Amino acid sequence: MAGTADTTVTTNLTKRQDASPWAPLQEPLFRSLWAAALISYTGTWMRNVGAGWLMTQLTSSPFMVSLVQAAYTLPVFLVILPAGALADMVDRRRLLLITQSWMAVAAALLGIFTLWEHITPWTLLLFIFVLGLGVVMNDPAWQAITPEIVSPEQHAPGVALNSVGYNVARAVGPAMGGVVIAIAGVGVDFLVNAVSFSGVIFFLYRWKRPHSEPLETHRVRDAMITGLQYVKSTPAAQCVLIRTAAFSIGASSLLALLPIVARPHGATGYGLLLGYFGLGALAGAAVLPRLRNRLSVNGVVAFAIVVYALMTFAVGRIQNFNWLSLVLFTSGTAWIGILACLNVAAQTMSPPHLRARALSAYILVLQGGMAGGSALWGAVASRLSVPTALLCSAVALVIGLMAVRRYRLTVHDVEFTPAVIPD
Repeated sequence: MAGTADTTVTTNLTKRQDASPWAPLQEPLFRSLWAAALISYTGTWMRNVGAGWLMTQLTSSPFMVSLVQAAYTLPVFLVILPAGALADMVDRRRLLLITQSWMAVAAALLGIFTLWEHITPWTLLLFIFVLGLGVVMNDPAWQAITPEIVSPEQHAPGVALNSVGYNVARAVGPAMGGVVIAIAGVGVDFLVNAVSFSGVIFFLYRWKRPHSEPLETHRVRDAMITGLQYVKSTPAAQCVLIRTAAFSIGASSLLALLPIVARPHGATGYGLLLGYFGLGALAGAAVLPRLRNRLSVNGVVAFAIVVYALMTFAVGRIQNFNWLSLVLFTSGTAWIGILACLNVAAQTMSPPHLRARALSAYILVLQGGMAGGSALWGAVASRLSVPTALLCSAVALVIGLMAVRRYRLTVHDVEFTPAVIPD
């Protein structure tokens, strides 16, 4: 996967609206990376479908199925803070080449092991964990390079187009993954994901990146401490992290348990349901700017969380595929509304020289909450039932919203600066 684009979505909500949203594609550098990233995102969503579906074929345990998402996001606890520090300290091009290659090799090995039928539930979780390590090391640097590949006046629409590409892939990738699995098998699906990284790797290899003055320190530990001290002492950052934690734990159940809900509809049906979720996210990204003109950031988040909680409850009670598709579409719309506002607040809660480190703290809370929540709701589903777990998580979303209502999100204009690279 090129990067977790949900963490860079719709920054243009706080920027000028007069520029064409498609203008960055007129710049060859940005256009090349955008196209390569779109292919990579699509491959990643194909793999996500394959991993979830394969686990349902290897075991009937809801807990083990939920651990697929947990294994993918668990690495944030281990490496996201060093990754943020490194992204502020080293040549991001070289770092991204390493992380992209790491993920490509891991996906290829997973495909080979699956084709050879040398895969078990725990082997699958190990490979997903290794892929997650690459994603987490990749994310802060990936988010930070957008100002370097697009002209200053196109920064905001460039970030927005990154979101468009991610959500197009989210809509198309799961359906393509379901078709590939049905025709050729899960192993081929994983190999397609491995090949999908090649475009981004080729772009990074050919990219001639300018150098500038290095940071004052070359010690990762010192850079991490500086970033953590800033987050700890800044009220705006604290509000973002608290609101993110309250949402992510409850929100994780829907996607974690969806493979079990979709099992009666086959691999193709599972892929289509994820595709409807992606289409909903794409639709939500399109209407969100208008909604933000009518409501405050907090109002949008509160409304979207209530909608998402209702849809989470509905997923556990509806079996008809057409109604499930509508519920997943609505869930995706609410999801992007919540993440968009949280991400804009996260991107604007720190000065440019601390942005990657501050974003790493945000990713830690978001993905860590998703990982912990996935395991929690999987355990509840195993002990009680999937509908009960989804009901409990929906209630947790509403309770979390009420508990943190005094922590109000603030959004400011984003100031992009060139990257800092040591000689």
